[in-house]
Amino acid sequence: MQKDVQGILQSVGKVIVGKDETVLQAVIAMLCGGHVLLEDVPGVGKTQLAAALSRSVGGEFHRIQLTPDIMPSDITGYSVVNRKDGSLEYRPGAAVCNFLLADEINRASPKVQSALLEIMEEHQISLDGQTHILPSPFMVIATQNPVETYGTYHLPEAQMDRFFMKISMGYPTLSEELAILERNGEGNPITNITEAVLSTDQVSLLQQKVNTVQVSDPVKNYILALVRATRESDLSALGVSPRGSIACYKAVRAAAFVHGRSFATPDDVKELAVPVLSHRILLSPKGRNSLGSPEALVRQILETLPVPAEA
Repeated sequence: MQKDVQGILQSVGKVIVGKDETVLQAVIAMLCGGHVLLEDVPGVGKTQLAAALSRSVGGEFHRIQLTPDIMPSDITGYSVVNRKDGSLEYRPGAAVCNFLLADEINRASPKVQSALLEIMEEHQISLDGQTHILPSPFMVIATQNPVETYGTYHLPEAQMDRFFMKISMGYPTLSEELAILERNGEGNPITNITEAVLSTDQVSLLQQKVNTVQVSDPVKNYILALVRATRESDLSALGVSPRGSIACYKAVRAAAFVHGRSFATPDDVKELAVPVLSHRILLSPKGRNSLGSPEALVRQILETLPVPAEA
């Protein structure tokens, strides 16, 4: 595995126990300049994962607890009038950072969710005729509880599509939970990360290196065939968008890079298709009855889709 990525995994592993695949997926999203939706029940370590990733790369970390009374200006910032010369001065909001944890995003009002759209897509804030470029790298890690619906708002499809991945932590195994108990008995494990293993400049350099990974025509066509199958299936009411195709293309390059390869393979597509594509799909009534989840549809298509013989 790529040395710098291995260093990040080891650093985050000082806080997060036994979730190497989830952490690796979050790192891949970061290397692609993408955002992550962490959907899971409370108390499994979603907030700790975001904080640990930020500390590991020396990034500025902001957390905002999203509730119905949060205003868009809390995220984007606002302008105030300078009494001396009458000019407008910008007061940064929570989004001006490297890592923004948007906790319980589905509790935010539609206005606040809309305010996140430009931030997530353009990595900038437009306010009062001025454009404020966000720091690089910039990553939104949003969380939501899939089983709690009271006091929540449905995330619009346009916003879901802007998340590079949707991943979950899952409950720990018995041995993992024992290690969690022992580790937390000594205090908050986030303090185990005493220094960053990479700088934000180094992360930006890694992002550039990911763009040099080669993707052959057979692998590109494999991605497109997978995406097209989600659109043509009678089990889906809404298939993967072109933005999803691009995200999958970027993800397989990052996966190849972290595994120390200069080229992507069909296995990279199989590894990341579910977290990258499934949240962009709406099932039809038939699909909901027969499959239950978009993740199941992506897995079904992967099982039946011919795999290219060459990478």
